[in-house]
Amino acid sequence: MKEQHHTWYSPTLSKDIEMLVFGHAGYPVILFPTTMGKHNECKDMKLVESVRWFVEQGKVQIYCPDGINELSWYNKKIHPSQRAKNHEWYDQFIMNEIVNPICQDKGLSKVAVAGPSFGGYQASNFAFKHPEKVSHMFSMSGAFDIKSFVDGHYDNNVFFNNPIDFLPGNNHPDLWKMKIILGVGEWDICLEANQKMAQILRDKNIPFWYDVRKWAKHDWPLWRDMFPEYLSKL
Repeated sequence: MKEQHHTWYSPTLSKDIEMLVFGHAGYPVILFPTTMGKHNECKDMKLVESVRWFVEQGKVQIYCPDGINELSWYNKKIHPSQRAKNHEWYDQFIMNEIVNPICQDKGLSKVAVAGPSFGGYQASNFAFKHPEKVSHMFSMSGAFDIKSFVDGHYDNNVFFNNPIDFLPGNNHPDLWKMKIILGVGEWDICLEANQKMAQILRDKNIPFWYDVRKWAKHDWPLWRDMFPEYLSKL
């Protein structure tokens, strides 16, 4: 399995960023890390290994960028408005420095996005904000409400990065074209969050697969089971 390590200075984030890319060809999948994870987390936790066949067959290329949650939602040392603004810059970074260059390089208009746990939030937030750029969204035990991270503060950056708030009013036609999977375990700490998101999608008549895994909890073994099956839907 081909693996490339990229490091560059991000003008959007004003910091150095790292990303691992797996595969030599295939459809691009942006794979976000969990809460405080970095570019190497999904490799180290064998999530990438779980989809080795798809990568080696040239079905997909997997892009694992750094997360910056320690500078945004999880940074209690700064005002909540700055936490939300920092995440908005991360959203712009993903779009302008990863997704757009990939699409241009591959001659595509869209990519797939995926992630476990807080990476499921990242994937869903980006997908539902930018449905014109996302063909598939695979959330594995994701959470979708970040209001608990902003200490009661609320502004446009919070609203437009909180899927359960902005999605009900988003009527972009590409939302109904997107292939969406909400995966969660029966004993998952994020089960209720997924039930709420599933209801929002049902209320909008947006097609999706709600995949509840029996006797499964919020952890890497569950996500390693889910990810290959979800990629098979590409």
